[in-house]
Amino acid sequence: MLRYAGPLERLIQELQKLPSIGPKSAQRLAFHLLRGGEEEARALADAILRVKSDIRACARCFNFSDEELCGICGDARREQGTICVVEDPSDLMALERAGEYHGVYHVLQGRLSPLDGITEDDIRIAELVKRVETERPKEVILATSPTVEGDATASYIATLLEPYEVEVTVLAIGLPVGGDLDYADQVTIARALQGRTKWRR
Repeated sequence: MLRYAGPLERLIQELQKLPSIGPKSAQRLAFHLLRGGEEEARALADAILRVKSDIRACARCFNFSDEELCGICGDARREQGTICVVEDPSDLMALERAGEYHGVYHVLQGRLSPLDGITEDDIRIAELVKRVETERPKEVILATSPTVEGDATASYIATLLEPYEVEVTVLAIGLPVGGDLDYADQVTIARALQGRTKWRR
């Protein structure tokens, strides 16, 4: 069977490792890079290397940042008494695009998924409890995705926060069950924030 030249074949294989990139998409991307100039290829390679070397977790909320504190945690104008808990930085950005929320965040960097071997020790739940202990917020919004794993994560966190004097709320109905927060439109997210309700078991 005829195969592509070694370096091209390797590039296609590496591109296929990216999420949502199948063999055909990887091939199209590889051909695009091959047809482009060397400067374009170097710029892409440099951007990938820079993001690996310069991006770290915010020391407070665990959002992606190139400084010790992310732009949101470093912004004194944000409402410090409300912490919105999200699974990933992409969920944080979805909420920010909606323009409705003005508090701070806590990024779990994942969600509980026993079938995948992801437990509370693998995500930033202990750090959230510590924040609630020390910062004493008035409200914690559980903005996990409306999936089985997201709901289980929210339920587990709500149980851990019961001993603290903090109101625990969840986003309103309107987000599609089984969907990811990152894919919801801005109006839906804004309405879900406006209509958030007290956490119930």
